[in-house]
Amino acid sequence: MEQYILSIDAGTTSARCIIFDKQGNVRAMKQRELHMVYPHDGWVEQSAREIWEVQRTVCQEAIAALAIRPEQIAAIGITNQRETTIVWDKQTGEPIAPAIVWQCRRTASMAEDLRTRGLEPYIRKTTGLLVDAYFSATKISWILDHVTGARHRAKRGELLFGTVDSWLIWNLTGGKRHVTDVTNAARTMLFDIHAHKWDAAICRELDIPMELLPEVVPSSGVLGETEAQLFGAPIPIAGVAGDQQSALFGQTCFEPGNAKNTYGTGCFLLMNTGDKPVESHNGLLTTVAWEIDGKITYALEGSVFVAGAAIQWLRDEMGLVKQSADTQALAQSVQDTGGVYFVPAFTGLGAPYWDPYARGMLIGLTRSTSRAQVVRAVLESLAYQTADVLRAMQQDAGIALQTLRADGGASANDFLMQFQSDLCHVPVTRPACVETTAMGAAFLSGLAVGFWADFSDIKRTVAVSRTFQPQMDSAQRMKKLAGWEKAVSRCRDWA
Repeated sequence: MEQYILSIDAGTTSARCIIFDKQGNVRAMKQRELHMVYPHDGWVEQSAREIWEVQRTVCQEAIAALAIRPEQIAAIGITNQRETTIVWDKQTGEPIAPAIVWQCRRTASMAEDLRTRGLEPYIRKTTGLLVDAYFSATKISWILDHVTGARHRAKRGELLFGTVDSWLIWNLTGGKRHVTDVTNAARTMLFDIHAHKWDAAICRELDIPMELLPEVVPSSGVLGETEAQLFGAPIPIAGVAGDQQSALFGQTCFEPGNAKNTYGTGCFLLMNTGDKPVESHNGLLTTVAWEIDGKITYALEGSVFVAGAAIQWLRDEMGLVKQSADTQALAQSVQDTGGVYFVPAFTGLGAPYWDPYARGMLIGLTRSTSRAQVVRAVLESLAYQTADVLRAMQQDAGIALQTLRADGGASANDFLMQFQSDLCHVPVTRPACVETTAMGAAFLSGLAVGFWADFSDIKRTVAVSRTFQPQMDSAQRMKKLAGWEKAVSRCRDWA
């Protein structure tokens, strides 16, 4: 019987399951949207129960669509939206509060308090992260503060914390495994990326009982198996990585200096920096790329909070397009934006600005500004934000990037990819299979069970579909970037 890898792609706005064959082809894919809740300005929540139930459903649907037996699935790989925080009851499995999504800014004042207390240098050195509400640590503390009795229950070992990977694994294994992989642990702001363990001092400062935290495991390696009744037979879970690290692996960025950008709900640029962490002096994050066979690979990361979500906003809130794919033709129907810039700081600005109080802005409007120009400005904002991060990354790493590898939903937009190449003045390559986030999780799990033999075997499965070459002249590029910098300066420190 032919064997396959099942990849769970637990995204922010949708839950997906993709089944790959040995050649890296997508053989089945099922997807369902997840509900987002915005109870207050800057707050973002989801139902943890819905995340699990929808994810389970799409897995069952994908297996049924391919009409395969569970024994044909060699392993399951998991990739997930990072930093999203869930706390649940160890006995009942019920979440004690809604999941606080990575985009949520409710704990901005807690992060500010940590900085005021002078803790940022220690946290930065230990975790590789800036002190920010983006990460899980302050979210955990907020839940423990606001759910009656939660902190006492956590100290008694009655509650468990997890990012989405932990929550899914706990449910997939019927509560037998409470684990997270090293890439997700490294995004909590509680994990020592040098000593490879939870940091007791940071936990103490945030009053987070360490009994709450999951065991940290490698990104590739069998960590448990699913309950038999879920899919008809137990299936090994053998690979886990946060979505951006998974995409880096899926893009085969195995050597130092390789970089990719994922255009998803947010925009995430990662560069492999090898076996040593590189400290950033330009507002980037130092993080773990993956752990395989006891060896940790590190990365520099720049996070843009709003990318594809801005296109969804155009469609759902503004009604300027009927579907996301319409943005390409509209953008190409005009010569330029007419001087209009859009800064999608809906929940603040990420790297390299790290301004939780910035807010979204459309500027440069005149009476003649058209719908197409606004749509084009929104698309261009994704490329401008990426250019900011790439510039900072090259300065930190001391490496001039030769090629940017693109993936994620919005990478299918030819206008955006060409504009990105023009702004960054480097070729942008798009793989034949843009599902590189799910593919990375598949590769990690497949390596663990011998489905793929090694890195060379994996590289043979990945092909480039198109390369976009820079076409914009230097003067025009500099003028556009200067306009963007001016626009960003106007939206800072608003809320």
